[in-house]
Amino acid sequence: MSKFKNNQPQAKPFLKWAGGKRGLIKQLFAKFPTEFNNYHEPFLGGGAVFFELYSRGMLEGKKAYLSDINSELINTYQIVKNNPEKLITELVHYKNNHDKELYYKTRELDRSNNFKTLPKLERAARFIYLNKTCFNGLYRVNSKGYFNTPIGSYKNPNIADKEVILNASEALQSAIISNQTFDKTLNDANQNDFVYLDPPYYPLTETTSFTAYDKNVFLDEKQKQLFNMFQKLHQKKCIVMKSNSDTDFIKDLYQGYVIDFVQANRFINSKGNGRSKINEVLIRC
Repeated sequence: MSKFKNNQPQAKPFLKWAGGKRGLIKQLFAKFPTEFNNYHEPFLGGGAVFFELYSRGMLEGKKAYLSDINSELINTYQIVKNNPEKLITELVHYKNNHDKELYYKTRELDRSNNFKTLPKLERAARFIYLNKTCFNGLYRVNSKGYFNTPIGSYKNPNIADKEVILNASEALQSAIISNQTFDKTLNDANQNDFVYLDPPYYPLTETTSFTAYDKNVFLDEKQKQLFNMFQKLHQKKCIVMKSNSDTDFIKDLYQGYVIDFVQANRFINSKGNGRSKINEVLIRC
């Protein structure tokens, strides 16, 4: 029997996302709850868990609160939800004209003082175009908040994936999408709600840190703030689960909770021998 409902579109992420959970879905869902009220995902990223829950029919009649601190990411989700056809038209234009010159010209747009005044549709198309053509789909910004990932070496990048975008749009129709910090989840979550936390991971070593998801890094202090929220959500009798790196810092912080281990592929490495299996933790209460 299929895990998907016959009348349910098999929605999946429309973005490539470093640290995305598509490759871990089976391992995660073996630990996820089967019964809960509403769903909350405050580190949305590529949204793999949300789309999987939707495709399995586990969000029927429920609210899904999806949020992220990345304003360009959230704008893109809102456009996918509300205006997918026009977005696809914009992406086809990018697909037909893609080359190195267009990539870097498009990447430079956020250096302009009037970038935020550009139409939301145009900014969303830019976001997806860069995501599909940059190195490894890696969203990275510098200290000024400017996107700075170099172009990737793709022969035929799938820039305008109509079916994926339309299915994602349908899945998002009942979702509440917000641009906000993770702590705001406390305001919306109630007893028996399921909260999945997938923050920027704590670095495995001092030299392998990748936390520049936005210009505010997510190191010790932020991880401790997230731990405090985890505790408060537990006290509210929410079902809370959190993914992170298998490090002593994280395991010590959450030592009072259940810690499971899952195996993930490490992709953010230019060398082939840096793309091996690596342990991650799934913390739950």
